[in-house]
Amino acid sequence: MNVLLTSVGRRAYMVKYFKEALIESGKVHVCNSDDKTVAFHYADQSIISPLIYDENYIPFLLAYCKENKIDILISLFDIDLLILARSKKEFEKIGTRVIVSEPELIEICNDKWKSYEFLKENGFNVPKTYLTLEDTINALDRGEISYPIIVKPRFGCGSIALSVAEDEMALLYYFRRNTRTINKSYLRYESSSVDDKIIYQECLKGQEYGVDIINDLDGNFKNAIVKRKLAMRAGETDIAELVDEPSIYNETKRLGELTNHIANMDVDVFLVDGKPYILEMNARFGGGYPFSHMAGCNLPKAITSWCKGEFVPDESLKAEIGSIGYKELTITKI
Repeated sequence: MNVLLTSVGRRAYMVKYFKEALIESGKVHVCNSDDKTVAFHYADQSIISPLIYDENYIPFLLAYCKENKIDILISLFDIDLLILARSKKEFEKIGTRVIVSEPELIEICNDKWKSYEFLKENGFNVPKTYLTLEDTINALDRGEISYPIIVKPRFGCGSIALSVAEDEMALLYYFRRNTRTINKSYLRYESSSVDDKIIYQECLKGQEYGVDIINDLDGNFKNAIVKRKLAMRAGETDIAELVDEPSIYNETKRLGELTNHIANMDVDVFLVDGKPYILEMNARFGGGYPFSHMAGCNLPKAITSWCKGEFVPDESLKAEIGSIGYKELTITKI
């Protein structure tokens, strides 16, 4: 069984996890739009791909999968998900299974305004969110929200163009600056279809958590692994503790059952006065997954087993409560 990880970026650890899952019964291939990633060093085979928005991107992947007999294709990047979700049937025709949720769900997850509306309509607690600068200022004047205000891209990941405005002067400045940043980055492709590229959210005061909501390949809920974020770096969790927090588990379980997403959904949650508030949904492996893996969950192994039609025990998707994980910086000579 051969696996292709697209848009592999910094996720070299995912290459290792899938190689361990295959136990030399197949190869792990990776691709990225440039080769400046250590993941190329760990993979069995690697190749530079066209950019995601290049018209040759999907034909390139189809040709590669066919030539290299790729059984499973998984993307590790939000921007990649929608185009792959829309092309799933083309890959199925050549025998490649794309592990991605339906396009409608990907659109909701990638668009933070749609995420907010979806979560609110389905009864989840969410931070007060506004789509325009005018609406935000009016809400501040009415006393609906107060500073600080989170200013962030409507489409985006990590911490690109994310700021905290402490007053109106900062709010106006970040509106202009972050709009310029979006227009100069890859986020401009995602934002090209909308006029409002930025959203504005109340700044929740509480403890932040990350959750891996795990479903099987038919969208059936299997587990929700809750991690208390102890330190962050560049938009990703740096130190985390696996915890038993029933209120968060129950809400994210309900979310997994509602979305019927495929495999992992990485969710950011704040616990405020005992109530979980859901901030964002990412329908992929997130930067917090290694903490779940370290504590005993093995989703890469489950995915390869499910694709073979093998039984996966629930125990293999659980994680040890109380485990604390630290990410470290290492230097690899290529």
